[in-house]
Amino acid sequence: MTTAETPTLPPSLTVADAPFLQAIAQQIRANDAYGTYRHWTDELLLKPYILTKAQKREISVEGEVDPLTQGRILAFFRAVAYRIEQETGLLSQVVIDLSHEGFGWALVFSGRLLLVSKTLRDAQRFGFASLEKLNEEGERLVQKGLELATRFPEVSQW
Repeated sequence: MTTAETPTLPPSLTVADAPFLQAIAQQIRANDAYGTYRHWTDELLLKPYILTKAQKREISVEGEVDPLTQGRILAFFRAVAYRIEQETGLLSQVVIDLSHEGFGWALVFSGRLLLVSKTLRDAQRFGFASLEKLNEEGERLVQKGLELATRFPEVSQW
């Protein structure tokens, strides 16, 4: 096989190329009261979000949701809200209602407008197969929120 026939793989996504991934890293650092993550790379900060199917299967859904996992979920949805704020200039807030069994809701709203509503199931296993999947899901939620914010601007400004 010659070099002309060799398929080229697209370069893997880096945090520097993805505003959503940068927003998650920013949210993690913003909630780091003791400066533990100050010198960590963004990739290292996002590593707990990446779980293979085998790793997810190993996590029991029988017990309480780990506080670190709750923090990751909150940082993810705060990054969604932050990205919507960047694009629209509208203040966005996050509410997470999570039962001890790992079921609940994540809501992102602005004024009286609900921008994102996501059902959470098996929150103990919250994670994504890759950085690309993490970015795709985040940007998808951001885009849905932006569509609603531009469609109903008067509701979000209340």
